Amino acid sequence: MAKFFLMHRIPLKYIRIAGIVTATLLVIMLIGGAVAYSKREALLQSAIAKIKAKAKTEYNLDVQIGSARFTGLATVAFDGITVVPQNRDSLLSIKKFDVGVKIFPLIFGNVKLAELNMADGHLNLTDINGVKNFDFLFKKKKDTTTQKSKVDLAELANNLIKQVLYKIPDNMQVNNFLISYKGDTTGVKLLTQKAVIDGGDLTSTIKVDDGAATWHFAGTMYPSDKEIDVKWYADGKKVELPLIQQKFKLKLNFDQLTIKLNDVKHSDGETRVESYVGVSNLLINHKALSSSDMVVPNGAIEANLVVGSNYVSVDSSSVIHLKKLTAHPYLKYTLSPSKIYELKLNTGWLPAQDVFDSFPSGMFDSFQGIQVAGNLNYSFNLYLDSAHPDDVQFDSSLSKDDFRIIKYGKANLSKLNSSFIYTPYKKGKPLPSRVIGPENPDYATLNEISPDLRNAVMTAEDPTFYKNHGFVEEALRKSLATDFKEKKFKRGGSTISMQLVKNTFLSQEKTLARKIEEILIVWMIENNNIMTKARMLEVYFNIVEWGPNIYGIRQAANYYFGVSPAELTLGQSIYLASIVPKPSTGLYAFLTDGSLRPGLVNYFNSLGRLMAGQYLTKPDTSTAYGFYGVRLKESLRREVAPVDSVTASQMLKATDADDDIIPLLNVEPDRPKPTFLQRLFGKKDTVAQKIDQKLKEEVKRKVDNIDTTGKTKKQIRQEKREIKRQEKEKRQELKDKGIL
Repeated sequence: MAKFFLMHRIPLKYIRIAGIVTATLLVIMLIGGAVAYSKREALLQSAIAKIKAKAKTEYNLDVQIGSARFTGLATVAFDGITVVPQNRDSLLSIKKFDVGVKIFPLIFGNVKLAELNMADGHLNLTDINGVKNFDFLFKKKKDTTTQKSKVDLAELANNLIKQVLYKIPDNMQVNNFLISYKGDTTGVKLLTQKAVIDGGDLTSTIKVDDGAATWHFAGTMYPSDKEIDVKWYADGKKVELPLIQQKFKLKLNFDQLTIKLNDVKHSDGETRVESYVGVSNLLINHKALSSSDMVVPNGAIEANLVVGSNYVSVDSSSVIHLKKLTAHPYLKYTLSPSKIYELKLNTGWLPAQDVFDSFPSGMFDSFQGIQVAGNLNYSFNLYLDSAHPDDVQFDSSLSKDDFRIIKYGKANLSKLNSSFIYTPYKKGKPLPSRVIGPENPDYATLNEISPDLRNAVMTAEDPTFYKNHGFVEEALRKSLATDFKEKKFKRGGSTISMQLVKNTFLSQEKTLARKIEEILIVWMIENNNIMTKARMLEVYFNIVEWGPNIYGIRQAANYYFGVSPAELTLGQSIYLASIVPKPSTGLYAFLTDGSLRPGLVNYFNSLGRLMAGQYLTKPDTSTAYGFYGVRLKESLRREVAPVDSVTASQMLKATDADDDIIPLLNVEPDRPKPTFLQRLFGKKDTVAQKIDQKLKEEVKRKVDNIDTTGKTKKQIRQEKREIKRQEKEKRQELKDKGIL
């Protein structure tokens, strides 16, 4: 050592000074530690008093602790802990709670748990009649600053993860801790009989709803190394989540769920989290997803989460595993300066049979047992800036390489090439079946249908029918932009091919699985030359609904005008095209003398000009493309009600058709497409919108007129909730009747 100092020529006096300073600091620390140790009980009681006062003033919580004392150098034992929100049910009670912290991290201001022992506790969550005993958790702190500082999400995420990991003790013993939730109609109990962490090994036994099931969480936890590997399973049965099923009508269960945290890094302004989630025999059922149980035998995601200063993303290095299928997702949500949504998905080239074999069972009935060959590659890209939704970027493509169908599955995709039995549905109920083919006297071949009718319907529903392969990305892109701006599914992008597949191969249920299945069948038919375009159009005209129990163009032409499909005029054809999206509204377009209501003239001119622009008809400025020559069949005019006697209920029920079939026609490119009633009466607001506005005004009037004399804030809140509950019931009643 002396040689080292001599080599670097460090004067001995500086060495002596450094030694003296170090010794002095050590003595000061020892003296301070001794003083703190001697006064630690007083400091503990002072800290508890501050916590209790803060809980009372800021959260209206009555916190009581029977006793608190040090039982070791850095271990505190609590007895008789209770937490009761003001005017609420008791929230928490713990008979015994011992917690110890690590000394060395504490010196640097980091509180890391070394051990935790807890026995005989109860966390009681209630939500009765809209009153929660945990609503203090959602109470926002008052912002006393005049200027809000910008939040760095990367720093926030890093600090949050560290705090969570710090609170996982090296050793833990929990006995008899009950967590219960009780709502108006739902409830669950989770009793942790025993949970132990011993040297990083986790074991636990949890009884669900008084023994209805027994859960286990087991694995390893090394929070200091940022490594966690935990499995969740049940004894002798699947893990079921009854509370989720009760609250959200979502049936969800699985054999085992595995969660891993592999690493957490913070550098270059980003926090990166490497994780893994895997599941076996996952079952999902929800009316919005599918009408039957969907089962995933095995699935997983290796998710690499990246958090930047103003964004959260799942990196493209992440991998989704679904049986034999693998895909690389990319998701990014940017918060500022405007919200930006990005989503990408790429599978790369995969054996086609592996793709079909990997679909969850119960999801796509049509493809059960299908045999295919070749390779498939799927890619998806979505970019939407909330500040410029009309500039949304969207593309979705399924590429093939030597792809071919060896054997059809449950659905014979070539059945439409010859006569077949068609069963239409109305509000989920089947109507009488009919033969679609020459055997049926109402059948019309394509050559027997007026060119004006063919052109009018194609222009309104699918202008590029003969050019597209079943999908029009521009229409889908515009649909996304419109739906985003309106905050609801207001506009669709269904082509004639999609409508045909939906009506002939699939049920009428409105589920995500059915929509994806429709897209896949269209792709199979269009990209494998299973049907010609002419045949598709001919079948379409013979099954499409044109009115109450009016299916096929021959029935429609005779029903409305008493003519054959070949005799339809341009005006009659444009009228029939106008009611394809809402066929049950057909007669509302007419006056009692059989002429069309004036509000439809703009639609005739718009569609007519589009047809003329494609040289499908001649420009017409005098008769509005046949509008003034359309006359309803005389024998049908008695069924036309005068406009002032048509009730809102009747009109709205008439428009209560399948919103999934929405024309691709853009009458005014810069404005949302008008509804049928808007076209009919030339009004900006529909009757439904006016009724909705009236309901909102009525609620506001009642709330504003509440008599607050002598009432507590709680009583006033309850009255407001009751008014809103009644309005909700009335709104649901109107929806059930088809009025909203």
